[in-house]
Amino acid sequence: MRNVLNTLRVLEEVASRQPIGVGELARLLEMPKSSVQRALVTLSAAGWIRPNSGEITRWVMTTKALAVGGHASGDLGLRDAAVPIMEDLRRRTEETIHLTVPEDDKVVLIERLETPKPVRISMALGHALPLHASANGKAVLANSGSEIVSLLLVNELPRYTDTTITDPDQLLAELAAIRERGFAVNHGEWRSDVGSVAAAVMGGPEKPIASLSANIPMSRLTEEAEAAYGIAVSEAASSLSARLGYASGPAARTGC
Repeated sequence: MRNVLNTLRVLEEVASRQPIGVGELARLLEMPKSSVQRALVTLSAAGWIRPNSGEITRWVMTTKALAVGGHASGDLGLRDAAVPIMEDLRRRTEETIHLTVPEDDKVVLIERLETPKPVRISMALGHALPLHASANGKAVLANSGSEIVSLLLVNELPRYTDTTITDPDQLLAELAAIRERGFAVNHGEWRSDVGSVAAAVMGGPEKPIASLSANIPMSRLTEEAEAAYGIAVSEAASSLSARLGYASGPAARTGC
């Protein structure tokens, strides 16, 4: 049983931090390298992960996890409803558009439409993002009930870059600002070169079921772009909320 649990722990960590190598996994999970390596070999043989390109072996998720998760949660239907709206959002912003769904203390990328621009944000489907350090995550968090936020703040917030918000009071103030303006912004808080603007898709009051984001290299994330993308993603998220059956007042300002 312990080997199975360790293998699942390795799988979850790869999903959260991909691409990642055996040494970093062993350090993060406080497991022997040999145990981590056995788990990686097992997961690779089963088709859940694969080695990323490069001289040093680093592991990433395959689409198998995405397919299994989609069947389990009904996300395939969500994607069908979202894609036309995502297409319109991509035309408006000319940037890469992501659709994520909340899962415990993270959001998971389930659909992606890429920008035609040569400099773009690239992220594998199935990738997990932290709630407090991503625009999609903060969008979901800002529209969730207070008990969800309190649960997240029980533990120390991990720092990913110099701009990651790790102070609980600062995060609470940020969530209040998101609710006020109607969208969330990530200023390189998860990866220093990645910016994004996101809005939550609502299934009811305090019930975010997904989030939409425009994902932009930090070099293109100006104040003017933030405002324009914020309007665009908020309107797209509101449209998707309505398409899924929730169109009351709060949904129109969800964002976040």
